[in-house]
Amino acid sequence: MSVLIPDDILRASKMTEEELRLEIAIMLYKQGKISSGKARNWTGLTVIEFQHQLALRGLCINYDVEDFQSDINTLESLGLL
Repeated sequence: MSVLIPDDILRASKMTEEELRLEIAIMLYKQGKISSGKARNWTGLTVIEFQHQLALRGLCINYDVEDFQSDINTLESLGLL
């Protein structure tokens, strides 16, 4: 499915198509609707570039205790811890 944004909306926003795509992706990420990976893939940004864009907006990567524990379990299962 594709969403078409009318040219007049794009002009009114005073943003390029890429800038609007980034803003939408960050909004969806912030709301927990999409992962950072999906947001990065859609915008074409690297991990560092995406994190920089979040930082510019005062946002942090969504990473909680459960994510941390999952990472520890994975590292332990791989024998890296």
